[in-house]
Amino acid sequence: MSFSVQRVGALCLRYVYLLASSWPRLLELVYWPVLNLLTWGFLQNYAMASTNSTLFVGGALVSGLLLWEVLFRGQIGFSISFLEEVWSRNLGNLLMSPLRPAEFVAALMVMSLARLAVGMIPATILAIAFFGFDLARLGIGFAAFFALLVVTGWAVGLVVCGLILRHGLGAESLAWTIMFVFWPLCCVYYPLSVLPAWLQPFALALPPTHVFEGMRAVLSEGVLRLDLLAAAAALNVLWIVAASFAFAALLDRARDAGTLLSSGE
Repeated sequence: MSFSVQRVGALCLRYVYLLASSWPRLLELVYWPVLNLLTWGFLQNYAMASTNSTLFVGGALVSGLLLWEVLFRGQIGFSISFLEEVWSRNLGNLLMSPLRPAEFVAALMVMSLARLAVGMIPATILAIAFFGFDLARLGIGFAAFFALLVVTGWAVGLVVCGLILRHGLGAESLAWTIMFVFWPLCCVYYPLSVLPAWLQPFALALPPTHVFEGMRAVLSEGVLRLDLLAAAAALNVLWIVAASFAFAALLDRARDAGTLLSSGE
């Protein structure tokens, strides 16, 4: 058969329709370049303006990276366990069984912790061995930071699962990408003061921002800022409550739309 430009054009048109019908796919094309630019741009501004090398010597970058992985892996572990049911076309069976949504969510949280432990324990050991990461320097604060970040990851994971319920696998990419929307605002590698003044209130509305600010306070001043931990905990309560209501609402809409038994687009 001869090569047909018309058939190529028809297939390309199919992919254009697929992109146009899925806003998560369109969003993914835009925000990766923007997020990388903002994150590393803010870090460059901080590094150029900072005259205090204590944070860099104290391992703030490695600590920030490990805590970011806790946040990201907590969310992705939650979402992946949910997606396993979607991929195996078992989600409809589960939701028609006596299993309650709250029990389903609790199981996802447990599996999130299990996946997180498997991934983070070797990473922490390697950080200590290769980069001199001093876990004892963070002290009991590390446990508090860990717990607060995991809860934030669960809140985001709940919303992601609700969106996948409602919009099908067209929203699947959100499981891997949505957390990075918060990356520049969470101040993982640089302090809050680096952000423009108009952007700081948005950053302060995110629980991880207070966690990472608390981590830097421990490394640079040797002080565990209880006020920052309290702010992160209070925001986490608001986030998990809002995410629970969003998940319940999206689940109801999925039931009304009849999308629970469909794992397609």
